[in-house]
Amino acid sequence: MKSVAVAALLALAGPCDAVWSYGPDSFNCKMRALAYEFGKKNLDGKFGQFESLYYALGLNDDCTDYVKPPTFTPADLTPAPPTFPSGAGVNYYVDYAKGSDGNAGTSVGAPLKSIQAAVDKASRGAVINLRAGTHYLAETVQFTPQHSGVTVQNYNGEAVTVSGGLPLDTKWSQFKVGNGSNIYVTDVPAGVTVPGLQVGGVRATRARYPNGNVELPERSQEAGDPNGVQMIPAAQGEWVKADLSKQGTQEYVENENPAQMRNDTDYGFNKYMVGIGGPCDVYDPPVSYWCAKDTKGGGAFPFRVPRGVRPTAEAGLHMPYAHPEDATMFVWRPARWANWMFEVAKVNDTNQIWFGKGGFQGARGENTGGDWFVENVFEELDYPNEFFHDKRASKLYFYHNASNYAPPPAEAEYLAPQLLSLFNLTSTRWNPIKDVTIRGLKLTGTRFSYMEPHGVPSGGDWALERRGAVFLEGTEGVHVTDCHLTRLDGNAVMISKYNRNATVERNEFSWIGGSGVASWGFTNETGANPLEGFDGTDGNHPRYNTIRGNLIREVGHYEKQTSFYVQAKTALTVLENNVFFNGPRAGINFNDGFGGGDVVASNLVFSSCRESGDHGPFNSWDRQPFLTDVRTPGVPSVVMQWRTLRNNFFIDNYNTQEGVDNDDGSAFYDTHHNFLVAGNVGMKNDFGGHDNHHHDNLYAYVKEGFGICSQLAGHEDWFCNSTLVMTGTSVGHGDVCSGPGMTNVHDLTVYTPTGTATECGHSPPRSHGTTVAKLPADEVIIALGKKLIWRW
Repeated sequence: MKSVAVAALLALAGPCDAVWSYGPDSFNCKMRALAYEFGKKNLDGKFGQFESLYYALGLNDDCTDYVKPPTFTPADLTPAPPTFPSGAGVNYYVDYAKGSDGNAGTSVGAPLKSIQAAVDKASRGAVINLRAGTHYLAETVQFTPQHSGVTVQNYNGEAVTVSGGLPLDTKWSQFKVGNGSNIYVTDVPAGVTVPGLQVGGVRATRARYPNGNVELPERSQEAGDPNGVQMIPAAQGEWVKADLSKQGTQEYVENENPAQMRNDTDYGFNKYMVGIGGPCDVYDPPVSYWCAKDTKGGGAFPFRVPRGVRPTAEAGLHMPYAHPEDATMFVWRPARWANWMFEVAKVNDTNQIWFGKGGFQGARGENTGGDWFVENVFEELDYPNEFFHDKRASKLYFYHNASNYAPPPAEAEYLAPQLLSLFNLTSTRWNPIKDVTIRGLKLTGTRFSYMEPHGVPSGGDWALERRGAVFLEGTEGVHVTDCHLTRLDGNAVMISKYNRNATVERNEFSWIGGSGVASWGFTNETGANPLEGFDGTDGNHPRYNTIRGNLIREVGHYEKQTSFYVQAKTALTVLENNVFFNGPRAGINFNDGFGGGDVVASNLVFSSCRESGDHGPFNSWDRQPFLTDVRTPGVPSVVMQWRTLRNNFFIDNYNTQEGVDNDDGSAFYDTHHNFLVAGNVGMKNDFGGHDNHHHDNLYAYVKEGFGICSQLAGHEDWFCNSTLVMTGTSVGHGDVCSGPGMTNVHDLTVYTPTGTATECGHSPPRSHGTTVAKLPADEVIIALGKKLIWRW
């Protein structure tokens, strides 16, 4: 019998023909087999036969002729905890089950009970050793500068869990059992909140309509996938548009100083501009590029969100609701660029639902909503694995999934996530917390943060909350290593404002409600002089992040505009040797061109954009200039230092558009020696993008080579010295075929089904050194891809 974890992985893999439907079947299997080997090597064999990767690549489905099914052991899915040496200085010991905070804590035999008590005693060089079992936190563990140099680790290879949840003492009794229903009820203490529920370590779903499973992706309605979450179609709601006349006062800020403008594009991203207040009062701070006077880019218009919706009869909700004010509305933005959550302010006698707090979970607005559902409603409790907490009566209802009407198992743990953060390291750049290490721990049980204040970090499409299970602000040299961060309902790691040399390495992230790792700096956008938002020279932002050797999978269970890694107002990041798969939106997101100098290298990324469209494994924007000294140390400039994308293996399955999506305004990307599989085009650069160099790449079974916008002379894109295997025959198109700003195209090895190709309307292509032939054997493509991504 397969374990629950393996069964979930099989469900997430999806129907193979719908996910891997490009190129010959033989190529698809050989390519995925290469991805499997690359992923195992990327993580240095940490996961052995790497069971989760095997199933995520669908190798169990139709590729058994190419990859012999491995014999898995439990360690291939959940490796044994690492063993670390004791500290050379003072060692403290914490045992949640047997310890006492009255002990000294310096011996194994007389441990402390709480992690915070050990942290408060520790000074530089101390090691805090956590004993086996679950350490339940009543409050977030707080670090200050006096705790610099402290290490928190598992003791001697023991399995240690740190949880932000409250285990509930349940005594289940029948509520509605029989005739196809199996709902049980238990009392919970007055004042206890149950914002989420984990049953035996797996999330239950708050009672909702239509029915679904929070841990499965919403790819269902269009494809009819029985494993996916069902949504109410947008058309089954009569949407109430925003009334902009009733918004607060709005201020427009534009930097008109010619010396602080960019002169490398004529599209409109030359100067810094934002709007403050008005529709953007929903944000904290209340400022956004998308509230500015003249926003530009794909689908650009000023921010707003709908005020409410009246469900049509076809929607099928079980209204009226006794307490609609308890409900939360989950609404996709049309085109599925983000999802909004709203509290319900009121419902009138015609079932008109008026929205309250919310609508700030993405930066891009719209007049109406897309597909939607309603959650946390007692009347919708009618499906296995759903729960509802009646806070008025202090009762918890749970629909146990059992065909014989059995009660929920008494031996299972029923955990209510409580804390937003487990570890909080917050100080300032003038007195930072230094050299703290957190390693060897399983971190779980934080509550959702999607209704916490969000801000728009810069000119990209993302909105973020400064929250994370591990929260870093005002730190230097912090390491989070060899941990398993799982079933955290918000972001797993947040690197906020001033940080230097934060390292996140050799961790596994899984089943995350928000993003895996988010990094967001700060500029003063709403001070006495809002133009200070343009100036990043004070250094109040992350630099030198290292995100290396991590497995990040199954993210974005609640917020859909999330990524495995996202950064804004952050510079000089190294993102390398990671394995990322199964996310709702772009895999890696760079929200702006702040500073630059980042390196994205040797990552395996696939199964992104599973619940949305557009984008792909990597996405970037650069709509707002910022002043930093990254390009030339000590010399402030609005021009970003070149970013490098190299030796990556990006696969455009599901609804992705390109392997590397350099969206609105993106510039100064050196993209080379990558294996980029499938997608609409090999190179995209639109809406004012420029100075992007693609060379020495392999594009396998893309529809077209490039699609590029017009550019100024001296800021042309490059597309050269690469191998292009296409399903179509067009090497490229755009406003770049002649004249000033013409794309630098040369020395391409082009393969098409017919052995012919056009380039800017010319057949055969006229670019220097370009050759065209019929599609090559699979082995030719695989061998070249292998050479690019790995030094084998």
